[in-house]
Amino acid sequence: MKDFHNPKYYFNRELSWLKFNQRVLQEAIDRSNPLLEKLRFLTIGSSNLDEFFMIRVSGLRHQEQSGVVKYDAAHMDAKAQLKAISEATKKLVSLQYTYFHDILKRLQKEGLHFVKVKDLKESELRWLYQYFRSHIFPVVTPLAVDASHPFPFLVNKTLNSVVKIHPIHDVKQEKMAILPIPSVLNRIIEVPNDVHRHFVMLEDVINYYCEDFFVGHHIDSFTTFRVTRDADLDIEEEATDLLREIEKSLRRRRRGEVVRVEVCQNYSPELLEFVLQGLQAKKEAVYIAEGILDVSSFNEFCNIAGYDHLRYTPFEPKELDCVKEKDPHSIFAYIREKDRLLHHPFDSFSIVEEFIARAAIDPDVLAIKQTLYRVSGDSPIVASLVKAAELGKQVTVLMEVKARFDEENNILMARRLEKAGCHVIYGLRGLKTHSKITMVVRKEGEVLRRYMHFATGNYNGKTARFYTDCGLLTCRDSYADDSSLFFNTISGYAEAQEWQRLIVAPLTLRTALMNLIDGEIQAVAAGKEGHIVAKMNSLLDKDIIAKLYEASCKGVKIDLIVRGICTLRPGIEGVSDHITVRSIVGRFLEHHRILYFKNHSESPYYISSADWMPRNLNDRVELMVPVEDKALQETLKHILQLYLEDNQKAHSMRADGSYRKVIEKDHKVSAQTFFMKQCKNDREILIEKMNTWEPILEL
Repeated sequence: MKDFHNPKYYFNRELSWLKFNQRVLQEAIDRSNPLLEKLRFLTIGSSNLDEFFMIRVSGLRHQEQSGVVKYDAAHMDAKAQLKAISEATKKLVSLQYTYFHDILKRLQKEGLHFVKVKDLKESELRWLYQYFRSHIFPVVTPLAVDASHPFPFLVNKTLNSVVKIHPIHDVKQEKMAILPIPSVLNRIIEVPNDVHRHFVMLEDVINYYCEDFFVGHHIDSFTTFRVTRDADLDIEEEATDLLREIEKSLRRRRRGEVVRVEVCQNYSPELLEFVLQGLQAKKEAVYIAEGILDVSSFNEFCNIAGYDHLRYTPFEPKELDCVKEKDPHSIFAYIREKDRLLHHPFDSFSIVEEFIARAAIDPDVLAIKQTLYRVSGDSPIVASLVKAAELGKQVTVLMEVKARFDEENNILMARRLEKAGCHVIYGLRGLKTHSKITMVVRKEGEVLRRYMHFATGNYNGKTARFYTDCGLLTCRDSYADDSSLFFNTISGYAEAQEWQRLIVAPLTLRTALMNLIDGEIQAVAAGKEGHIVAKMNSLLDKDIIAKLYEASCKGVKIDLIVRGICTLRPGIEGVSDHITVRSIVGRFLEHHRILYFKNHSESPYYISSADWMPRNLNDRVELMVPVEDKALQETLKHILQLYLEDNQKAHSMRADGSYRKVIEKDHKVSAQTFFMKQCKNDREILIEKMNTWEPILEL
């Protein structure tokens, strides 16, 4: 029997992620994307890379520095991974700037010109200097670096210029200084022009008028650079006050060690060496940018007024009838009628917000229980929970304050809820609560009825406009009993009993997945067809992958739709011949987890909050929920079918880990485009149209 844990059957996680980010960047050359949307994909890729260095690279650096030798699934230690990451990232950044310069040239044809200050006309320079003196000069503070002025602390993701100067009357007296590029000022400045629209970068303006900051001195040279720091939180799990511990860690995050120093290609080697010494960073941390530093700063520019033809046509999601109705009880009647499947962003997220808003003011609602992972700062859901508590309802909220990069906002929201009288649980020791569940307890006559919402995505109305996710609204007793048990388990001392419907990590999810895969293996052994379709964000759990390899060897057909990291290798002869992997990258961020196991009799379809990663299966509170309604199963079938048929935004993974963009000129299928076009029609029309296709999935 083959050893399915053999490292040669696995890819490295970090290199797989870099391939994903390359797919994001490649949307900048997709002809179907408008010009400013192409630029936006570059900003997303740049922002992704920041987080990658702040979290993943910093973690590997710590591992290497500590001397701990630990091998990943592909048998690479930290040193080998950092070397491979450096090589791959430099190629990726070079590709990014190739695309970036091409977009800037195309923007010129639209009358939008990014120019150097030195290339401006005299009249433009006069205007710019006045702008500099009135808007920029008062804000910038030059920082001397000498025996009495130590090298300053430079905040994460900030731009700075290092300047070498000397007094006009003493050439030999060299001095060094740092000019911070203020993040509070507009990075992109438009200079009035009669013919074209001219834009210059803030750092170019500051460098051009640099002598104004050093009166009596001559500028010898300068180099602009950008710092990226370790931003991973180091939280003591035994801390008695989790909230205060996280606040302390957030302060430490801002002072994390440097993991990357970006400089423009015309940098001064002498000044770069000075910066590296001041930052206590190694040369390995240096990355050369073949153009303007920090492409992510162009995100706001993508919204420039008057250029709608260079952006996607605005999309308005489908507003469900029960939301439009003024009757405050209509949503509850809507759920009582039958289970409802929501598909965001094509179905408006307003139904979820209204579900909680109406529950908050409904006199028949006695209690609301909810888990929150990432919420917006002005969340209407939080406002509704506050209102419910103020009206005397029992409100219990598990607010996961360890949600990365949302910790500060979640702490503020949690305190607001607590102040209003909500029972707030600040996460669980040793676990992150990543599940998405709401339960509303309502008195109807002589009975208490429980209404549930389960989701694959966060309770965040802003991200719900551009993340694809699924939600299930139901009031079935079997789901309700499990939901009550779930909340009692995480809020008190209730011991988890046997679950009827919900599958919960870290308690039962891993075992359930293994059993479901085994079920397909057994079906093939019995002469049936075995088929698994799994859509998720990331796949890297070694035990799950080994089980998929085993299933493939036994003849189970496995179709994986994995947006991001995938350490499984498809198409290996005798190991993964029956496994395909595809990634969809498009206008919306693919986020839902939808699973199909052909031979599971009770429910072959599931939605889940969990990716197939060790952290999701072992260290997080997650939910996988069976979808039992036959009509909803039919809808999920067609959703998955569309993603498997997509030949415009899909990338097919090869056995060597590379991806091939799937583009067909005839019979074009784009899942996201299809859902947008059909979102205003009945689901039955969508299904009827798709039934004209050759079916991939059978119920």
